[in-house]
Amino acid sequence: MNAPNEIKNIPRLTSLSHGGGCGCKIAPAILQQIISKSGNPLIPKELLVGIETSDDAAVYQINETQAIVATTDFFMPIVDDPYDFGRIAATNAISDVYAMGGTPLFALALVGMPINTLPLDQIKLILDGGESICREAGIPIAGGHTIDSVEAIYGLVAIGIVNPKNLKRNAGAKPGDKLILSKPIGVGVLSAALKKEQLSAEGYAAMIASTTKLNKPGIKLGTLPGVRALTDVTGFALLGHLLELCKGSKTGATIHFDKLPLIPNVLQMARDGFVTGASGRNWDGYGHDVSFDKKFGQEHRDLLTDPQTSGGLLVACDPAVVDEVLAIFKADGFDHAAVIGEVTEGAPRITVS
Repeated sequence: MNAPNEIKNIPRLTSLSHGGGCGCKIAPAILQQIISKSGNPLIPKELLVGIETSDDAAVYQINETQAIVATTDFFMPIVDDPYDFGRIAATNAISDVYAMGGTPLFALALVGMPINTLPLDQIKLILDGGESICREAGIPIAGGHTIDSVEAIYGLVAIGIVNPKNLKRNAGAKPGDKLILSKPIGVGVLSAALKKEQLSAEGYAAMIASTTKLNKPGIKLGTLPGVRALTDVTGFALLGHLLELCKGSKTGATIHFDKLPLIPNVLQMARDGFVTGASGRNWDGYGHDVSFDKKFGQEHRDLLTDPQTSGGLLVACDPAVVDEVLAIFKADGFDHAAVIGEVTEGAPRITVS
C-alpha cells in the first residue's frame, strides 16, 4: 500500500457520512415513538438502571458493593482527520460511564468502514486514535466487531463498575438545586463550519480540545451525596438532556444564557448560519417544553439545541456543594465549568432567561 502522502484522491471522512458525530442521533421525537412501541421487557431486580429515564448507561448490580455499568456509542465522522475522529468517538463513548459516577474497566471496538473507498492506513489511524484515548482512560480495548459499511462508523462498547451507593442518575434533582455545566457548548456549530470548509485553525483546535477531554470528574462526583443528578450533554443538546433530567426528577429548570460557557465565536457563527440539521430536529422534538425570553434570537435557540459530540457533564447539586463540585472540575482542567441555572418546582419545562 502507498504511504498516506502518496495516495491520491483520499475522500474527506465527513464526505462519507450524511451526518457526523452525535448529530447522527435519531431525533428525540422519533426515538420516543420507537421506544414507546417496544414490548414489555424483562426487568430483573438487579437492573438498577434501564431505559425508563433515557439515562446514559445500563447498570446491573452484581453484589452489595459492585454494579456493572454498560453503554455503547458510535457515529459517523465529525472531522476529516482519521486519528482525531477515533479520539473523539472513544471519548464520547467512555463518557457515559463517567456520567453514572462509574469507573471504566474495558472497551470493545465497533467498526464499520467502506473498505473499497477508504484506504486501510486511514482506517488504522481511526482505530489508533480510539486506542490512545482508552490508554488515557486506563482501559484496554479487549475485542470488538467489524463490518464493511457504506459509511464510516466507529465507536465503543464501554464497560465500567460503580458502587451502587455512588451511582448517579439523570433523575433525583430537587427544586433549589444548582445546575453546573463542565464544558462550553458549540461543537455542532464548529462541525457545521468544518463541513463547509469555513472553520479556522483556532476553531478546529478548540473543537478537538473539547471533544477529546475525558469526563473523569464523574468518578469523584459520584461520591458526593450532594450531587443529586448527573448526565452528559451530547446529541440532544443542552436543552434535550436537561429536559430528560427534569422529566426523571419531576421538576422544571431555569437556564441563564449569560452564564453559559460558550466556545469562542460560536454565537456569531450561529448568526452566520453555521448550524447542523440536528439542531432543528432537536427543537421540533422538545421545543414545546421550552420558554425563551423575548430578548433572545434564533442564534440563541440554535446554540441551546446544538448537538454536542462528546460534551460536558451536567450536574444538579445541593447549593451547599457547588464550590466542591466546581473545585473537582477545575482540578481536572475543566476551566469553563460554571453554574448555569437552577432546578425549579413544577412540570418538566425549561425557562431560558
